[in-house]
Formats: sequence, structure tokens, C-alpha cells
Amino acid sequence: MQYERNLNLPKLLEHKSVLLLGPRSTGKSFYINHQLKNIHYINLLKANEFLLLSNDPEELENIVKFQGSKLIVIDEIQKLPELLDVVHRLIEELGTKFLLTGSSARKLKSSGVNLLAGRAWPAKMFPLNYFEIMEKEKIFDLNKMIQYGALPQVWTSSMPNEELDSYFQTYIDLEIKAEGIIRKIPSFSRFLKTAALSSGELLNYENISSDAQTPASTVREHYTVLEDTLIGFNLDSWTDSKKRKAIKTSKFYFFDIGILNFISGITPLSENSAEWGNRFEHFLINEFHCINSYQRRKNTLNYWRSTAGHEVDLLFGDYAIEIKSTKNVSAKHLKGLKAIREENIFKKLILVSRDKNERTVDGIDCYYFENLLHKFWSKEL
Repeated sequence: MQYERNLNLPKLLEHKSVLLLGPRSTGKSFYINHQLKNIHYINLLKANEFLLLSNDPEELENIVKFQGSKLIVIDEIQKLPELLDVVHRLIEELGTKFLLTGSSARKLKSSGVNLLAGRAWPAKMFPLNYFEIMEKEKIFDLNKMIQYGALPQVWTSSMPNEELDSYFQTYIDLEIKAEGIIRKIPSFSRFLKTAALSSGELLNYENISSDAQTPASTVREHYTVLEDTLIGFNLDSWTDSKKRKAIKTSKFYFFDIGILNFISGITPLSENSAEWGNRFEHFLINEFHCINSYQRRKNTLNYWRSTAGHEVDLLFGDYAIEIKSTKNVSAKHLKGLKAIREENIFKKLILVSRDKNERTVDGIDCYYFENLLHKFWSKEL
């Protein structure tokens, strides 16, 4: 089943070269081969192409000149980051247009990817999102999303648990072992499970260190590895509040709920469990992360929690958004939004939940989650 992705790469490529990063199996290669025309595709996972360019990166110039006006796609650029210097030069000297893709930013960060700043625009690829699923299926299965996530190969599989197992092993083998990022794989695996069990909570390196039986300094480095290999991202706290002092600790979210569930070992999830509510929050925060990137909104995503315990799950541009999995919104769910309203910073206060009785309560708009996502994806909000 083919899904129309709402990442508009052709529009970006009209203006600049693009560096497209995304976790494995989010559909980068499929998108490129089915959505882009007049391209020359270099796959660095192919031994002959990797050997040619690793022996002499300058061979790229000969390829470019032979292909003429074609868009040059280099897949898995992190396998050969020294190509970036040649890419930089060819953009400058020949005006060549490149699309560079990768499933890890770790080697790129340490190899001068900033040399391309201003010459290649960054873009990201995510798992399937609400809009893409609805466009194809006309109905959205929230429980399926909460249980298995939305990696294309998992979402369309009749055996999603097998696909998740395969994905995890591929991540460990290709991103961690093969790249030599982590030497002690059993220790890293213990950390991964502990990180998954605390995903979406305030990061406490000492507690995670104790649970994973790993030094706190190593835990910090492991989180950097998760970010660099695109398996998750930090949600930083918003600390500009004046009325109430804010906590400064970040949270960490995995990029896909299915992967999170598989690593944590919590599956299947009961709809009435705390974990189910946690995953509902994950789902919506990942959606807004995707909206921000695909629509090039450039908003900063944060959360806010005061030292007194008032909290708002997501601050997205001018929007303060509280996420509740409840089907019956009540006054108690509005406390965090009422507290942050006193800052007079955010233009719109939103409570999003599974309550289909949409209404405005004390100046706070209460949305059913599907309707809110539709409004953001369609740019009504």
C-alpha cells in the first residue's frame, strides 16, 4: 500500500540542495524513487559505489559532469562524510543540485556538515503521520498507532511485532555495532530499555544511571547517541515564565511509539493504563514535531512545568497545548493552561483529548484530537 507523503521535497529542491535526514525505514528511498524525476541515484550501501567514492571522493565530479543537469542523490551520506567537501565545492563551482540523505547525523556532525550551511537546506523524514494515513485510509486507528507506531513497514504489516523486532536488530547492527559507536552493546541495551521506560518524563540521569547500572556520564553520552542516530529527540523546558519559576530539565521522546513499546517491553497496552495515556501524549508531540518540519513552520517546541507542579505538555509557537487521553474533559484538566495564561505570552490555549464534545471553557478551546490535527495539517491553525 503506497501512502502519499506530505513532505514537499520538489519545492525545496527548486531553490537549494537538500540534506534529508530520517531514521531507517521511514521511507526516504521509496519517496525519492517514486516522487522525484530526472535524478541520478548514488547508494552508498552498494559496495561498488562506496568503493569508487571512498577510494577517490573527487570521482564524484566526473559522475556529476557525465549526468549533466540531473539532480544528484547520494543516499546514506553518513557512510562517507568526506564527500561533503566535494559536494560543497561542486555546488559552488558547477551549481550542481544535490539531495543528500542519511539515517544518522553522528558522523556528519563530527565531519564538518556545517560546511554546507546555507548551501543545502535541512529536511527530515518521519514515520507515517495522521494526515498521510487519513488521506489513504479515510479512517484513523488510534489504538493501532498507540500499540505499533507508524513506520510504513510496520503499519502495513500483518505481523507488526515481527517487523518491530527486525527493525530494532537492524538499528543495533547497522547504526550501533557497524559504526563502532558503542563498544559494550549489553550495557547500551540496558540503557535503551531504561530510557524507553522513562520516555516523556523529566530526564534524571542519576536515576537512569542506577536503573541501567551505567555511569551517569555514560548515560548522557548514550542519549546523545540516540539523538544523533535519530531514534529520539529532546523536548526542552520553557523557562521564560515570570509569574512562576520553571523547571529547567528536558524530556526525551522516541521518534516512534511502536519502537518505544518494543524496547520497553510494554505490549500490548491497556487503554485504561498510565502507559496508554503516556503514548497518546507521545503520539501528539510526534505529530507536532512532524508538522513543524514538513510545513517549515520553524517553531520552537517546548513544554512548561513550574516548580509548584503546574504543567503544559507542549508549547508550539503561539499555542499552549495540554494533552489528555480522557474522553471526558473537566475543570481539573485545565489547571496548567490557566496557570500559563497569566504569563500573557501565548495567543491560544488548547486542550486536546479524546472528548468529542468540543467547546470553549473559560477561554480555553477543547478539541477532539482528530479535529485539531486536521486543522493544523490543513493550516487552518
